[in-house]
Order: sequence, then C-alpha cells, then structure tokens
Amino acid sequence: MAEHTAEQTSWTEPPADYPAAIRAVKRRLRAQIGDVDALFARIEDRLRPKVEEVVALKERGEAVWPVVQFSDIAAGTVPAETVDLIHRRGCAVVRGQVPAEQALGWDASLVEYLDRNDFAGVYRGPADDFFGTLEASAPEIYPIYWSAAQMEARQHENTAKVQSFLNAMWKSESRGVTWFDPDQDSMYPDRIRRRPPGATSGGLSGHTDSGSVERWLTPAYQQVFAPLFDGDVDAYDPWDAAYRTEVDEYPSSTMCSVFRSFQGWLAMSEMQHDQGVLWTVPIPEAMAYIIVRPLLSDVPEDSLCGAEQGMALGVHEEWHPLLTRATVGIPTVQPGDSVWWHSDLVHGVAPVQDQKGWGNVIYIPAAPMCAKNAAYAADVAERFRRGESPRDFPEEHYEASWEDRFRESDLNEVGRRGLGVQRGASAPARAAQARA
Repeated sequence: MAEHTAEQTSWTEPPADYPAAIRAVKRRLRAQIGDVDALFARIEDRLRPKVEEVVALKERGEAVWPVVQFSDIAAGTVPAETVDLIHRRGCAVVRGQVPAEQALGWDASLVEYLDRNDFAGVYRGPADDFFGTLEASAPEIYPIYWSAAQMEARQHENTAKVQSFLNAMWKSESRGVTWFDPDQDSMYPDRIRRRPPGATSGGLSGHTDSGSVERWLTPAYQQVFAPLFDGDVDAYDPWDAAYRTEVDEYPSSTMCSVFRSFQGWLAMSEMQHDQGVLWTVPIPEAMAYIIVRPLLSDVPEDSLCGAEQGMALGVHEEWHPLLTRATVGIPTVQPGDSVWWHSDLVHGVAPVQDQKGWGNVIYIPAAPMCAKNAAYAADVAERFRRGESPRDFPEEHYEASWEDRFRESDLNEVGRRGLGVQRGASAPARAAQARA
C-alpha cells in the first residue's frame, strides 16, 4: 500500500468565469453519465427508505443519533451494533469524553482568559461572513484559538482516542494508496462559541462545509465522486477517503485547508435538545443526491442548485425536498460530551428564543494526518508560536500580545505530534522540518 505524499497533491486555480465553467462541466458530466434522470431516480430509491426510517423514528420519539460511551471507546468495547449505527448515520454523541468538572473548569478559564485580556474592549466585531447567505442571526463565535482550555482539550489523550475511533469508520487505505493515518490527528485549531442564557438566535439553515462549487469544478472532487459521474451509484462510498486528501478549496473566508473526517465540538455546558442545537440529515449517502441534482433539466444551466463560490453549500427545500424531511437534532448533552458528524453530512442549527442555560462549545474536528494536513499544521505551528489567527480564519490576531496564552513549552506529546513540533527543536530545525 503506497503512502500518499505531498508531491501527489494537485492544486487548482478558480475559474475566471464561474457561469461558463458550470455550464461546461454540466455538459461534460451529463455526457459522461448518459441517462441522468435514471441515475437520479436510483439515488432517490436508495435514499427514500433511509429518510422514511429517520422520519418514523422521530415521530415515535425514538433516538436517531448514535450515542457511545467514552469508556467503551477507551476499553475497545464499543458494541458492534453501535459502530454499525454510526457508520449508517454518519454522526455520534460521545458521552463523557472528559469529566464534566474538567469541561466546566475549561469554560470558566476561558471567561477569565477573555476578561484578563479585555477582549470585550478590543473586539472589533465579525471580520467575515462565515456562513455566507445562510439564514442566520450572528452566532456568538469568539475568534480565539490559543487559550489553555482550547489547547488542553485538543491535545487531551481522550480527544485523540475519540478521533482515532471515528477515523476508523473511513477507508483510509483504498485504490492501492494510504490516504491518511487514522491514529494521528493534525490538531486543527478553531474557535469557541459562547451563547448566553436568554439569547435569541435564528439558527443556521441546512448546509455542508468543505467545498461548494468545488465539488463539481475541481479535479480532485471529480475523482471523489467519480462513481456518480460514471453513473454507478452502487460504487459510490461516502466513507472512502480516496482523493479527499487532495481536495483544495478556492480562496475565501469559508475555506478549510485540511481534510476533516469528522467535524465536531466539545460541550462546555449542558445543552437541552430543544435549545437551538445542532441538527443533521443523518444519511452520509445524501451527498449523492446533492451532487447529481444540478444535472437535471429543471435546473438553470449556470446553476448548481444555489451553490456559490465562497459560501457554504446550502441545502434547500426547492432543490432537495427529500433530504429536508430527515433533519434530526442532537440529544441533550452534558459538559464533557462531544458531538461529531461526517464532513459531508448536511447540518444546521435550530433557532431558539430566550435560550435556557448556556450554549458553550470548543470546536474540535478530526483532521487525520496526511500530506495536506501536515502542510497546514506546519503553518499553524508558526502562527501558534506568534499568537496569530490561523490561516483559514480572518487575520484578527487578538492573542498575539496576550502573555497568558498557551505556549509551546506547554505542549504534551499529543500536541507536539499534531503540530509536527519536535521537543527542543531550534528555529532552523523547525523550518527544515516544515519544508520536509
């Protein structure tokens, strides 16, 4: 099994004329597929029973989201039926990833960190429109990355165990290539959310991240979805990592520079299931529906069913009515629980009025090590040392002058491996390591 290397990665420039590029790719894909209507009908036939199952479970008040105990992950005793359900649903709640007292302590330390550094006084407001035109009120997202709480959560041994468990859901080796290391994460830094009691939020409408128009226009994504574009829905596997680690997104404020097997967050507070929480369409195969739908004849020739460069890929009742029936929110979570969803899964956030209790999370995905992720981790390591915002996020750099941010000397072995940092390495050695 050959290991995938950085030299194999393809980089793609955005088209100069998006409408023309869309028209051209749709003509080519239709010719390649042949009978697009028949292909889409087969996709609907495969998805409809899955949608009906989810709808029926919701109507009966039964659980849809898989729930796994961290203690079972640590002991290697997760029931086979739970593993199968996570694979079918593409999402999971992990109970007790860290003790509740530790999560609550991290939450309190975040408040102290922000207060000590007068974040409220220096905050300049949103520097990006992260979710594009999605129907949403502004979430309470803090552009903070290097607090002790966040870094300790990212490099916690329990986090690493959960990430490895989830990565094992994927085919990390396929087509004669090892695409990523399921047991090594690249520690992708993201922000925090603190939504206070009494908050009213319009939520976020259905979408997927990690590529919008790129899913049709870029060569690597065309390889990812090659079975669909060849008209063979039976050969499409949303858990096959082949070519996913080669995907590049066009530059924008919504791009992600790494391959995430799962998006996720760690709860810093209790959150009731009806208080504006995350929801998904828990069907990983639903991406086949989204990918083929724009090729039908009722869609304008220069349209990809609302997909636009630089914005999250929206999922709409107008174009995707089958999928919008199957939305399911997470169950109630406690501090220290974590929530995870496959990187292709349709998801959103429910609206809430006069929220009861806090809604606090640290965003931590699973971003397994591969050439693409290692390259980004090297850049992250330098920005971490300088206290700067990571490259994927607006250049706000609030923490650059904060003396009490997490330091390189505070990294444990998990953190050093995730950032590609060797203990005691000199600056020239680090530069050479990054180039390698």
